[in-house]
Parts: sequence; structure tokens; C-alpha cells
Amino acid sequence: MRTKPLADLMRPDSLADYAGQKHILQAGKPLYEAINSGRLHSMIFWGPPGTGKTTLARMIAKHSNAEFMSISAVLAGVKEIRAAVASAKQIQQQEQRQSILFVDEVHRFNKSQQDAFLPHVEDGTVFFLGATTENPSFALNNALLSRARVYVLNSLTIDDLQELIDKALIDTEKGYGKLNLSMSESLKQQFAASADGDARRLLNFIELAVELAQAQQATEINETIAKEVLTGGLRRFDNQGEEFYNQISALHKSVRGSSPDAALYWFCRMIDGGCDPLYLARRIVRIASEDIGNADPRALQLCINAWETQQRLGSPEGELALAQAVMYMACAPKSNAVYSAFNAMMREVKESGSLPVPNHLRNAPTKLMKDLDYGKEYRYAHNEPEAYAAGENYFPEGLEETRIYQPAPRGLEIKIAEKLKHLRELDKIANNN
Repeated sequence: MRTKPLADLMRPDSLADYAGQKHILQAGKPLYEAINSGRLHSMIFWGPPGTGKTTLARMIAKHSNAEFMSISAVLAGVKEIRAAVASAKQIQQQEQRQSILFVDEVHRFNKSQQDAFLPHVEDGTVFFLGATTENPSFALNNALLSRARVYVLNSLTIDDLQELIDKALIDTEKGYGKLNLSMSESLKQQFAASADGDARRLLNFIELAVELAQAQQATEINETIAKEVLTGGLRRFDNQGEEFYNQISALHKSVRGSSPDAALYWFCRMIDGGCDPLYLARRIVRIASEDIGNADPRALQLCINAWETQQRLGSPEGELALAQAVMYMACAPKSNAVYSAFNAMMREVKESGSLPVPNHLRNAPTKLMKDLDYGKEYRYAHNEPEAYAAGENYFPEGLEETRIYQPAPRGLEIKIAEKLKHLRELDKIANNN
């Protein structure tokens, strides 16, 4: 009778059995050499769930004959840190052995809790190993980051995961080798794809599939069992975490880069992962103004229409409308002229301060205002040739020659640029007369 989950039983004991992460765990790489030689240093493992962060920490402790102490930042606080440090000091004094303090989900510790490690890392009482799914640059203190080396762990590949399935089904001690269960290569690939780079998730799938096979007295994990196990699984989508912002960035940049297929891919990835479509709608509207702007003003209206469709009809009709907007924008002419002009003018406003509105632009609804020359000499554009008051100034004093908006030579902004050029020529003529 098994007392531990398969994912725990299948933890590798050696680097040879460790799945994935060849970019940091091969001969000549700093981490590989440090593990083999037993030379410890403080580390932070950054990667998605199920990539082997805890397993690697345990392996390092075993190879270096160090005491392994583990705490979870979800449950622990400064009290638990102090207790672990006291235990490490005792082991150091009595056994002359080093200690590794492994902190899972270290990003959940606040600044004071993270600072509690520093003096004990400095004096060599413990070697600190932190595991996090969040970007250490944002989640951890600079003081802690400067004392530890960050190693990035990647999602496991399909090949890595299929190899793990084979081990689980063949291993007679840790896995299910004694049951002689078979599984087709196509189903192995389905299980690996559904695990989405997460070894723990994959082994949980296998464990459940084996239980169903035994309940049915089957000798094979078949299509029916696979469908039962894999139906309803969502892709990894860490809402508001690192992966969330990575995918938003990929969607935005695919639209900006005029790649409709890639834009649709990232949109579907986020929908598949459970992202709120209304959040996506808001971001899509932003893209329309930032990267297309007046080169094709229809893009903004189409995005707003798609947002409204999502609000009124929900899923799946609304998501199809959002996909339409994404693909339209990817194919539309691009211009960041409005976005650039907006940012530049905001800087100008902040730098120039509260300049007064020129008198001729002020409204004059009262006699006092008229007596103060509010609105005096204002030229009503509709009464001028081409409905344009050539030579008129609409800026505060000191900013008269400000020219920030530069239309892009694409889409409708070609026509806008031509019009602005013509109007400025009229200004020159008027100012020279």
C-alpha cells in the first residue's frame, strides 16, 4: 500500500536521473560543477511549478553531505527562520556539518522576513536556497539577491515528460513496474502535452490513470482512461504572475509586429489558460490606440465593439469578436504617433507648469470677463477660408511653435500629414503678410 504520492516517490537521487534543465546541469556549467564537487553557495531557483526546484535542492544537500532544512514561506515566519538557524548552529558545532535552509515560495516573505536570513548567510551558518515562481527582480530584496546566485529552471519539454512516463511505468521500486501496464506512444504524448511542462502534474495524471486501470482490471492505460484523467485540465496561467505578464507582452508585440497568426496564438493561449476575457478586451483597446492610432481609426472602434460583444453575449461569442479585433489590428497599418505625441506632451505639460490660457481663447459669458478682454480677437475658424484661421496661435505664451505630433507614413496618417503640411503652409503665408 502506497503512503506517498507518485511525484514524491519518483524524486531522483542523482543528476543522471534528473529530468530536464540541461542548460544548467551539464558538465562545465557552474551549478553542475558545484553539485559534483560539493562546493556550496546560496542560490535562488526561479521557474514554473513542477520543474524540479525542491528536488534539485534536496539533491544538492545529499551530494554535499549537508543537513537539509525546509520551510515554506506560505506557513512560516521569522520564528521558524530563527528556529532553523539555531538548529544549523547546533549541527555546525556538534557535527561540523554545513546546513542548507531551503525556503519554498520565498517570494511570499516580506522584506523583514527576507532580511532575517542575511546575517546568517553572511556568517556561513546556513546556505540559503530559495525557490520561487515569481521574477526575483521584483519579488526579492536586493540585499538577498546580491548574496545568492539565481538559476532559471525551464518548463520540461515533451521529450522530458515522456521519458518520465516511461520511468514511472517501468520502475519496479518507486513506480508501477510490477503492474506491467502498457500505454501507447500517442497517449504518452497526450499526457505530456496536458502536463504543460509540469512534472508533478504529469505524475499526478499517471497516478490517477493507474488507479482507474486497476479499478477496471485493465492491463493498459487506454483512450477511455486518458479522456477521464485529462478532460478539463487547464494550461498553466499564473494570473497576475510572471507568466501572465509574459503572455500579455507576447500578444501585444505580435500585434505590433503585424503577425496575425502569432497574435491569435497568444490570445488563445490566454483564453485557454482561464484569463478573464474582459481584461483582454481592455488591453486590446489599449493596443489599438498605442500601436495603430490614426493610421486606422477603425481599429479602436472595432475593439470597443468586440468589448461590448463580450459584455453582452459572454462566451464563446464574445471571445470570437475579440479574436476578430486582434487579427484586424495585427493586419492594420501601424503608427505610434498618437502614443508618442501623448507621452511627449505630458512631459511638456509637467515641465512648463501652469501657463495661463491666452485671452483670445478664453470664454467670456459675463461683462467683467469681456471688460478683461476675454475672447477678444478670437477668430471663428468656420468663418475663415477652408474653415482654418491661418496664423492663429492656440498655445500659451512661450509654446507657440510646439510641434509634437508627427503622423506616420502609413494608412490614414498619410492623408493627415498632407493636410497638416498644407495648413502650416497657410500659417507661413499669413504670418509673412
